[in-house]
Amino acid sequence: MTGNLAMVKSEAPRRGSIAPLKNVMTLMMLIETLKDRGVGLPGIGVFSGDSGYGKSVAAQYAMNKTGAVYIEVRHYWRQKRFCEALLEELGQPRPRGTVAAMMDEIIHRMGDAPNRPLIIDEADKLVDGKMIEFVRDIHETTQAPVVLIGEELLPKKLEAHERVHNRVLDFRLAQPCDLEDTVTLAGFLVPEVAIAEELLNDIRKQTAGKARRIATTLHEIGQFARNHGLKDLDRTSYTGRIFTGETPIRRRGGRI
Repeated sequence: MTGNLAMVKSEAPRRGSIAPLKNVMTLMMLIETLKDRGVGLPGIGVFSGDSGYGKSVAAQYAMNKTGAVYIEVRHYWRQKRFCEALLEELGQPRPRGTVAAMMDEIIHRMGDAPNRPLIIDEADKLVDGKMIEFVRDIHETTQAPVVLIGEELLPKKLEAHERVHNRVLDFRLAQPCDLEDTVTLAGFLVPEVAIAEELLNDIRKQTAGKARRIATTLHEIGQFARNHGLKDLDRTSYTGRIFTGETPIRRRGGRI
């Protein structure tokens, strides 16, 4: 077979581990910046970018590495549910009480470990639900590092909340996967298949560099290779799907 093959490991990664992509490292550097900030500097960081760039996966990695408190905000949450969820992550089972009482307990518990980061995923929903000031109160009182993770427009949304925006020390943008990230994912997710670099670059381009779509395509490649008894693939030999995010259209004759 011709073509430049991406080098992959022969052994599969440990189950549950996370590929060390550039966005993972960007988030880790942001957390270290917040933890090591000088006296008097604000300690809120923002990590934002398009859906599918792997921000939530990076957050899971950071939580495991730093021992951070991590919550993912849901669309239907209101003030009380936000407080309950955060208290549950802080180790209080079945939290009860008023919003004010629960906020006092959150501040007390986080104040006991002021260098422990708080990572809030889907933080856009806190802004939309008029709960973002809760984050400022927690940070101001405990001085704990706080990372807000959200979509591309999160920094712009925060501008409407000046008291929160003024306390952001650093903004970092999640980036689409480049070829190096794509090669890393291939070696991580399908280490048993040698994939030509040209094919990996095609996948990166057609998926717009979105880690989730690349990972789904690589899973498809693994299935394709097993079904056809192949150990290496290039643009010619791979005839399976690439998950671009486009909606399938039924063609004439009933075929998709």
